Amino acid sequence: MPAPFLSLIIPAHNEEIRLPETLSQVFEFVSKQSYPSEVLVVENGSSDKTYQIAKGFADHNPSMQLLQNAQSGKGRAVRQGMLTAQGEHRFMCDVDFSMPVNEINRFLPPAMEGYDVAIASREAPGAVRVGEPYYRHFVGRIYNGLIRFLALPGLQDTQCGFKCFRAAVADDVFKRQTLTGWSFDVEVLFIARLRGYKVVEIPIPWYYNPQSKISVVRDSFKMGVDLISIRLNALRGVYTQPDARV
Repeated sequence: MPAPFLSLIIPAHNEEIRLPETLSQVFEFVSKQSYPSEVLVVENGSSDKTYQIAKGFADHNPSMQLLQNAQSGKGRAVRQGMLTAQGEHRFMCDVDFSMPVNEINRFLPPAMEGYDVAIASREAPGAVRVGEPYYRHFVGRIYNGLIRFLALPGLQDTQCGFKCFRAAVADDVFKRQTLTGWSFDVEVLFIARLRGYKVVEIPIPWYYNPQSKISVVRDSFKMGVDLISIRLNALRGVYTQPDARV
């Protein structure tokens, strides 16, 4: 069996409601592509039927691999999936698929060339936001301003949950990741830039999902603390050590 061109990594924590529709969309998409793909669902710390639902799909789809981690944390799940995947291009996806699944090909050759990390952007010229409450957008822009000031100057949207990494880049970056929660996106992009990789933003159509699990107040505070941790890690040389953990 040929090595996959694309690996789709989907973290799933308590997603029994949204997961069936998402996986149906994903497998419909990959079945139409000319390149080989694999789908990795990483169930971590769920208290509902997420694992059983994912296993049902895995039993009927040989291209799917179901991983399990007893601990919660989106960053932890994505890291496990990225370091397990075998694809030339490794694409992390949110379960809600607020970005239409067909947009995935815009992140891959031949549509997109000459990059190491391609991230979906709701702010880059040409992007479209649909249905997002004003207050969430406003708070998001404040947080992004802090991200640009402390960690990632020039990137307009680091928190959209769709990002594609070349295989060698994913292996190098994710083995150095330390954060396990929502802020892991900022950390892995910070590491990628620190190690000289090219990060590009791709404007997408994005549809607000009212079932989002992010709490604007609680998670914004935690993310602020995480930004300070990233800067301290950089000062201590955590991200440049040759013997990074695997």
